[in-house]
Amino acid sequence: MKKLFTLVLMGLAILSSTACKHPGKEAEVITEAVPENKDETTKDVFTDSYGEKIEVIINHTKGTATVHLEGKTYDLKKSDALPEYTASNEEYQYSNIKGNITLLKKNVDMVLFHAKREAKGSGSAKMASY
Repeated sequence: MKKLFTLVLMGLAILSSTACKHPGKEAEVITEAVPENKDETTKDVFTDSYGEKIEVIINHTKGTATVHLEGKTYDLKKSDALPEYTASNEEYQYSNIKGNITLLKKNVDMVLFHAKREAKGSGSAKMASY
């Protein structure tokens, strides 16, 4: 009887030890597929004489411009008919012509932002005299 009891106890111990060893959860690996952005973009921030800032992101590949001004975003499409870089939609027009940056509302001819880009290297120029 003691042998049977010991045998049953050993069997239960072996059974319980193997039953409790369930496979642990494998760590989930989430890999986000980051698409390669092959668009050629430029980002500029301009400040006007009043201290207002405008952020312009130009996507040269798609021919679009995204303008951020005073918490609003304007999505514009490049206009080839107008000079230098000009983008517009049915309501707004952004232009950067010879360093004059302008965002205007077309239907009321109201300028929302205007700034003149400072010429690069326009520091004090000293000429050497010989």
